[in-house]
Amino acid sequence: MDIDAFRTKINQLDDELLRIFNERAALALEIGAVKKQLDLPIYDPKREKLIFQRMQEKNQGPLDNSAIIRLFERVIDESRSLERTHAKGAR
Repeated sequence: MDIDAFRTKINQLDDELLRIFNERAALALEIGAVKKQLDLPIYDPKREKLIFQRMQEKNQGPLDNSAIIRLFERVIDESRSLERTHAKGAR
């Protein structure tokens, strides 16, 4: 494979990540709506810890576990921010 072929494959993966990030965010909004109905807090540290543990257990590299945690911290933080913004707008 030449560099252009690698970049094409990366572009395809980026497109898939974008779709997955937005699908995950839509689900987070659904969860946020349920949390609001049940008067539950948006931030759930136990759930986040479980996500991090699960991802570390499934991680086969080449990214190390600390990199995986940092990536998922960002994804979760953005989901939480979206839930908060949506909850404020829904009032």
